[in-house]
Amino acid sequence: MDRRFLTVLGVSLLFALVISSVFYQMTARGGSKKAEATELKDVVLAAHPLAVGTTVKPADVKLGKIPTSAFPKGAFSKPEEVIDRPVVSNVLIDEPVLEGRLAARGSGLGLAPVIPVGMRGVTVRVNDVTGIAGFVLPGMRVDVLVTGRPPNSDGTMTATALQNMLVLSAGTVMQPDAGGRAMPAATVTLLATPEQAETLTLANSDTRIQLVLRNGSDQSIEKTPGRELAELYGERAHKKPQDNNPPAPRRRERPVPTVVAAAPPPPPPPPDQIVVIRGTQKSVEVVGVGGK
Repeated sequence: MDRRFLTVLGVSLLFALVISSVFYQMTARGGSKKAEATELKDVVLAAHPLAVGTTVKPADVKLGKIPTSAFPKGAFSKPEEVIDRPVVSNVLIDEPVLEGRLAARGSGLGLAPVIPVGMRGVTVRVNDVTGIAGFVLPGMRVDVLVTGRPPNSDGTMTATALQNMLVLSAGTVMQPDAGGRAMPAATVTLLATPEQAETLTLANSDTRIQLVLRNGSDQSIEKTPGRELAELYGERAHKKPQDNNPPAPRRRERPVPTVVAAAPPPPPPPPDQIVVIRGTQKSVEVVGVGGK
């Protein structure tokens, strides 16, 4: 057999082996990646919507499967890790329960975990009108208007007491009426500083409160002077009571004439002068009044 043919055949077989080895390694690597991608991991999901202030119970969560590569950061794999923890941010149904949406276990019940340190949650009673006909929902921003009669004033006045207040919750509670019977009462809980909490409590007891809905992206604070009842009828200020004894007419005084001093006469014009030069001598002669 030809030696040259054997050499070409051997090189061809060696090249085929190299190509097959490379192809096999690439296929095996892709298969391993696909196997890793299809590996599933347990994740804790919300069995139904969880509202702010809810304490997670076993019936509120369920286990689901999710690829390991898509496991959310801060998610949980065991239900006992989220049981008895308050919800601080709404969780939708079938949404993974994340660490950032829960408060620490034992931090409180209801809205307490949602209130930041140094702030207060103040609940005020409203109705369909003052509560903007039920459109006030948690997370919205409102202004608080108060209407009443200020001290040492004869009229009613409306003023903006607080602005850009965050609504923590809005709902209905049962309160006794004048006869002791239970009746529903609409309430709104606002996030406030200790000073604002005092203002809200005082306004809720001595004035009528009106909530004004505002855009959540509007963070401006407006300075308003307030409105008095008289201004609705075109009056700018309260009229003072008239005195029964009218003031006496003022005595007309005679005007004092003004004395104007005469202007001084103008100075006389300067006389005409002639310069006479005789040889090396120079003389000035005056011509006109008093001259030659």
